[in-house]
Amino acid sequence: MTSIKNSVALVTGGSRGLGKALVEELYARGAAKVYATARDPRGITHPDAVPLALEVTDPGSVQAVAAAARDVTVVVNNAGISLGARSFLDAPVDDVRREFETNFYGPLLVTRALVPIVERNGGGHLLNVHSVLSWLGVAGSYSATKAALWAQTNSLRLELAPRGIGVTGLHVGYIDTDMAADVDAPKSAPRDVAARALDGVEAGAYEVLADDVSRQVKAGLSGDLAALYPQLAAW
Repeated sequence: MTSIKNSVALVTGGSRGLGKALVEELYARGAAKVYATARDPRGITHPDAVPLALEVTDPGSVQAVAAAARDVTVVVNNAGISLGARSFLDAPVDDVRREFETNFYGPLLVTRALVPIVERNGGGHLLNVHSVLSWLGVAGSYSATKAALWAQTNSLRLELAPRGIGVTGLHVGYIDTDMAADVDAPKSAPRDVAARALDGVEAGAYEVLADDVSRQVKAGLSGDLAALYPQLAAW
């Protein structure tokens, strides 16, 4: 288990939405320092956060952040994009690739760069932000990227446990952020999701299911696919 109090954390995508809420919640729980990253660090608003420029798809940018954050013990891979590439048949392949570069390879690059630092600092924790769409293929390549990240997280959990680093995957449906601004459906408050995620980190949870829809879909994985995809009944 990992205590947030006195830890040194790094949050990717820390300027808004869930990332911003995670930065705030880390400080509320007594983190000693929080590095908050963004493509434009001028968007980091927390007065105590250490802003860092980061483009997760750029290995050079990732290495620069790793060089600056030599005391980190908690890594939160939160940054992600959705380009609306919902159809594998019609969406531009470049959009599919870009989503994978950001949502799958981005967290991988950050993790590979920071794990040796966390290990040298005595161990710690990795929190990867997934989605209920890790388990529900209704959003084209975005669903695929989150499914791939889920698999990456499960593999990393096995690799990192002997190195003193716990791994938690966060699954959540719609959050009241810019990404879901056009969605007409129930949404969780970012601060509530951040609190549940960090509860999971401190408890050493393998996964955090942050809302009812995530719990329902996860439970449905053991059932018939037609229950998860009612549209199949029309064909």
